[in-house]
Amino acid sequence: MISVNMVDANVYEVVVEGEKETVHRVAMSQAFYRELCGMTVTHEFVLIQSFRYLLDTVPSGEIPEEFDLEDTAAAHPDFVETVRTRLMR
Repeated sequence: MISVNMVDANVYEVVVEGEKETVHRVAMSQAFYRELCGMTVTHEFVLIQSFRYLLDTVPSGEIPEEFDLEDTAAAHPDFVETVRTRLMR
């Protein structure tokens, strides 16, 4: 299970529960949020789908504790397209 809580302007705490719970502090600018979903879903849903992408792509222990979501897109060329597809389901 993935849960998301806003902790500051454009900053979220994302908790990934599983065999080992991990906690992440993730920045997501309003501009990047609009780029991903055109404001059609909540910020929380964007982050949940982004973490599902990450969990499918990267071992959970390699997801940084703190990062900017836009940096993830730069590191994974298919991130934006994949997340957009997940958001439309």
